[in-house]
This record gives sequence, C-alpha cells and structure tokens, in this order.
Amino acid sequence: MSESKDILRKWIAAFVKKDLEAVMDFYAADAVNFQVAAGEPAIGKEQIRKDTAEFFKGFPDFYSIVENVFGEEDWAAWEWLGGGTFGGEFYGNQPTGKSYELRGCGFFQFRDGKIVYQRGYWDKLTWFSQVGLPIE
Repeated sequence: MSESKDILRKWIAAFVKKDLEAVMDFYAADAVNFQVAAGEPAIGKEQIRKDTAEFFKGFPDFYSIVENVFGEEDWAAWEWLGGGTFGGEFYGNQPTGKSYELRGCGFFQFRDGKIVYQRGYWDKLTWFSQVGLPIE
C-alpha cells in the first residue's frame, strides 16, 4: 500500500469519527481545501478547521462509506457515499431536520506526511435540495 493511501485511510477514519483534532493533525499549516461546489477554497489550516467544525455541527449524524481508495506517490483519492441529517446550525442556517444522501470523491496531495492540497467533488444542488438549504 502506498504511504499516501495509508495516510488517507487514517484521515477518513478520523473524519468519520468526527474527531476534529485528529482530522486537523493531518493538514499542513499552509494546506488548501478546495471543495469545488462550495466555490472558494479554504486556505490554511485554521480556515479548514472552521469549515470542518461547521460541517460536524450542522450534520452531527453524518456518515461516509468508502467505496474506493486509490493512491500513488504523493496523491491519494477516495470515492464515497455519504448522508446524514441537517440537525445543527450550519453557517448561520437553522437545521431543517431533513436528511440527505449523495456520492462524491476527494483528491489529496501529501508532503512530508501531511495534506497540502485537497479537492472534493459533490453535487451541491442534490445536497442542498435534500436538506432545504438555499442554493446560491
């Protein structure tokens, strides 16, 4: 197994456990997380922490099922099936109690054992429509 694939599997385990501190330990200080559907990338570990905490708060029962993990050299990727309930405030939006399920994938680049770049693809229209968030 490639080192990048092994690190990604450990990140996934921490993410699924909703362990914010463990998740954040995987990022370099200058990491970039570009969730394409969100629009603007999160630049730096503190912005990534804020975004991750907002997701954990807004969707406290979320789940992610690993469908595939790939890795070679300093890159790794995963395909996932995820879902959960909009049960907490999310960036100022009040919870609706509605659930979602969708598929997506994420690509990760590593340097010295840390995530330096992350790019995720998921369908914003599907997710936001299912949970009742405004689509802007």
